[in-house]
Amino acid sequence: MKKYFSLALTVWFASIALTIAATPDKDAIMAKEKEAWQAFKDKNADAFKKLVDKDFKGVYAEGIVDLKAELDEMQKTDMKSFTISDYTAFSDEADVIVTSYKCVVQGTSGGKDNSGTFNCGTVWKKEGNDWLAIFHTNVKAEAAK
Repeated sequence: MKKYFSLALTVWFASIALTIAATPDKDAIMAKEKEAWQAFKDKNADAFKKLVDKDFKGVYAEGIVDLKAELDEMQKTDMKSFTISDYTAFSDEADVIVTSYKCVVQGTSGGKDNSGTFNCGTVWKKEGNDWLAIFHTNVKAEAAK
């Protein structure tokens, strides 16, 4: 019985170590997040598509979008700058990471000013060797009353 318990404990610790090793650290996933924002800002659809899943969904005040609609919006947007802060990332699965953060954006979309501070969240999923965004949302932060 002792052998089985010892073996089970060893397997359990090994699985935890593999899970930790497979999950990128906060800085690595934040770099992916910044890369996606930069690709959007630069209107670089090819770079953006390398960071998001083909079945991507975005949820915004204006509606729910798929990857095609996100790429269409990219072409209508003139983002001058973005700054990410208060970044958090957590995971309790080896192949999924959830992030939340604030992003200050300066720019226009469809000719209308869309500058402001946004509360954002992204779900990243590991597909093969790549981490891809499968879900993103952001909402403009309201001034404290």
